[in-house]
Amino acid sequence: METLTPPGRPGAALIALDWGTSSLRGYLMDAKGDVLDQRASAHGIQNLPVPGPEGFEQAFAGICGDWLALHGKLPIVAGGMVGSAQGWAEAPYVGCPADTATLADKAIVVDSRLGVRVLIAPGVLFDPPDANPDVIRGEEIQIAGALADHPWLAERACVALPGTHSKWVQIQDGRITRFATYMTGELFAVLCRNSILGRLMPEAPAADAAEADQAFVAGVRLAREGLPGDLSHQIFAARTLGLTKRLPPDVLKDYLSGLLIGGELVSGLAHMRDSIAADTPLLLIGDGALCRRYVRALETIGTVPAAQLENTAPRGLFQFAQKAGVLSHD
Repeated sequence: METLTPPGRPGAALIALDWGTSSLRGYLMDAKGDVLDQRASAHGIQNLPVPGPEGFEQAFAGICGDWLALHGKLPIVAGGMVGSAQGWAEAPYVGCPADTATLADKAIVVDSRLGVRVLIAPGVLFDPPDANPDVIRGEEIQIAGALADHPWLAERACVALPGTHSKWVQIQDGRITRFATYMTGELFAVLCRNSILGRLMPEAPAADAAEADQAFVAGVRLAREGLPGDLSHQIFAARTLGLTKRLPPDVLKDYLSGLLIGGELVSGLAHMRDSIAADTPLLLIGDGALCRRYVRALETIGTVPAAQLENTAPRGLFQFAQKAGVLSHD
């Protein structure tokens, strides 16, 4: 476990846990929502110290045990995959439209072995009668944090959260009204590691940043210009461009990345424009390096995001705790 800031500062009022599939992050917060201390471990729900409930108890104690010993029985909230069917306890999805108050109203409680209760946020389900259902779990907390810090976006916004499973979420009057998932990151990883495309792709990143950017932009442009059904044909060019030496091997991943991200953006922006006003601001939330790739792709397509944010989960978890009424210093 990694401690990122010195522990033991006074004024602690809340412990907030962002508990995902591959990692667990803990935040010790004061009554104003400021982070006093933060920690991270690799004990996501698929990498627990031991399987089952005991693994969750051990991971929880590893992150929070000394905080609780130092500050007493603080209220604790958690969001992310910890509330999934494979998590510590299942917090069933709530339907759209949903906001932080909705999440707080449908939260569930786990009584931990340390003698404290953990309030777990549910995910959100979008299940329209005329389209396929979709789900988010964890992103709703990030969105709550972003809207708390940028209230001007609450009236109307589109939020894109790049990642393994990228999410495009529409906000109306502070509530999540609809969203769509794109398996962009996972598809990229599978194609690079488990398909014939990866045989020409070295593990090391491209040595020439300009060539890598040029290949990435070429992929984005091809996605923008493609016809319906072209994607599987376009993907194969990540092999043929290497075989014919039209692209050097060390930029083939950048080409493929641009193609997949470009395809996501073309679809996401089209759906956004179909369902909300054309001047709706677009917000990016996620890892800084990945978001910068999305910004570059958006520039290529001719779109500029209104803002780019990184870790908004602590602020969102604090908002969730406030709506749930667990903060003694409200």
